[in-house]
Amino acid sequence: MSRTHVSCNINGDDVDFLCDAGESLLDALRDEMRLMGAKEGCGTGDCGACSILMDGRLQCSCLVFAPEANGATIVTVEGIAVGDNLHPLQQCFLEGAALQCGVCTPGFLVAAKALLDHNPDPTETEVRYALAGNLCRCTGYDKIIRSVLAAADRMKQEKQEVAG
Repeated sequence: MSRTHVSCNINGDDVDFLCDAGESLLDALRDEMRLMGAKEGCGTGDCGACSILMDGRLQCSCLVFAPEANGATIVTVEGIAVGDNLHPLQQCFLEGAALQCGVCTPGFLVAAKALLDHNPDPTETEVRYALAGNLCRCTGYDKIIRSVLAAADRMKQEKQEVAG
């Protein structure tokens, strides 16, 4: 069986990889690119553990065929931080103890980033709605929701400080 060549941008880097036509983007990210942040929780797009941003849209990478990534810009949880500086979402998740086993955490972080990229000042209801596609088996969702709201506040303050 022939393999398909894919060229795309992942976390700011132009990359090339080979994949099978029916291979999921999740498997390509993990197996070909060695990016282990996205997790396979269900394989059916119901849990959000494999969430990525593809051309700015939140996607379950288990539902995207790897060849569909050709020419795309992809952000995984590994691409959220800037160098050694955690993204405010990551910092607030740590400070707010918004994780337990960690399987769902990357998906929540990517989904929350998608929300804050489009709505930097969400209400609690908007956060809950935006994260509804992500499941956590360990926690109630309160610490996760509070951490996203705290990150939104922190990002707003940082923006105001930069603006002067």
